[in-house]
Amino acid sequence: MSMQNPKSDRLTLNKLQKRLRREVGRAIADFNMIEDGDKVMCCLSGGKDSYTLLDILLNLQQHAPISFSIIAVNLDQKQPGFPEDVLPNYLSTLNIDYLIVEEDTYSIVKEKVPEGKTTCALCSRLRRGILYSTAKKLGATKIALGHHRDDMIETLLLNMFYGGKMKAMPAKLVSDDGQHMVIRPLAYSREKNIAKYANLKNFPIIPCNLCGSQENLQRKQIKAMLNQWDRQFPGRIESMFRAMQNIVPSHMVDTGLFDFQSLATQDQPFVDGDQAFDPPNIDYQANIPSENMEEDAAIVKLISL
Repeated sequence: MSMQNPKSDRLTLNKLQKRLRREVGRAIADFNMIEDGDKVMCCLSGGKDSYTLLDILLNLQQHAPISFSIIAVNLDQKQPGFPEDVLPNYLSTLNIDYLIVEEDTYSIVKEKVPEGKTTCALCSRLRRGILYSTAKKLGATKIALGHHRDDMIETLLLNMFYGGKMKAMPAKLVSDDGQHMVIRPLAYSREKNIAKYANLKNFPIIPCNLCGSQENLQRKQIKAMLNQWDRQFPGRIESMFRAMQNIVPSHMVDTGLFDFQSLATQDQPFVDGDQAFDPPNIDYQANIPSENMEEDAAIVKLISL
C-alpha cells in the first residue's frame, strides 16, 4: 500500500474491495457459478487479475451463505528468470491450500513457434490442457479464471474484426473436453478498478516474459482503442457491455439463431417488431454516467455525429 497518504489509501482500498466484492457476488449469483460443496480451483498466474480474483473469492468465502473450498493453482512454465519463490511465499502467508504445477511448456513453445511469431495460441493450448488435468486430479468442480469485463469486450471485437463471429468470452462455460466447468467471477469488473486494487494491496506481481513481451498483438491494439474510447467518450464501454447482455436475435442476420423463413405477419403487435421507416430510438444520454451535464451534452453531440 502506498505510504504517501495511508488514510486516503485505506479508504480507497475499502471502497474498491466493496465494489469488487459486490460485482463478483452478483456475477456468481447471476450465472450460478459456485454452489454448495464446490471445490474451486483458482488459477493464479501472478498477474493483477488472478491475485484480485483469489483475494475477493477468499473474502466472499467467509461470508457466503454456502460452503465451498478454494485451492490456488499456479502453472510454472519454466520461463527463464521466472521467480519460483514469489507465489509459494505469498500463498503461504494466506494459510490456504495451493499447488504449484511445474511443466516446461516454454521449451515446447520456443521449439515449435518460429522466431518473431505469436506464441500465445500454442502456449494457451498447452496451459489449458495441463490445468484441465490438474483440476481432474484435485477433484475440482469449478475452474476459476481471472478474466474481467474488459477482456470480454476485447474478445468480442477481436472475433468481429478478425474472426467474422459475434462471439465474446462467456462468464461461465463447459470446457472443450466437456469435463470441466469454467467460471469467470470478475465478469462484471473493470480492469482499471482491478489494477488500482492490486496496486493498493501490493500484490507481488510477476510479469509474463514470454507472450507479454510481444508488442504488436491484435489484442493490445484493441485494448488501446477501448482505452482511448473510455477517455474520450465516458460511458461507451459500459454501453458495449450492456449490449452483450441485451441480444435481439430477430434484429441480427443469423438464420441459425432466428427462424426468418417462418416469419409471418399477424393481427396483433409483434414483440420487437421493426419500425422500418423510423430512425432508431437510442437514448444516448442514458448511456453516459457523468455528473457534468454540459460535458454530457458535448459528448452526446459527438456520439450523434
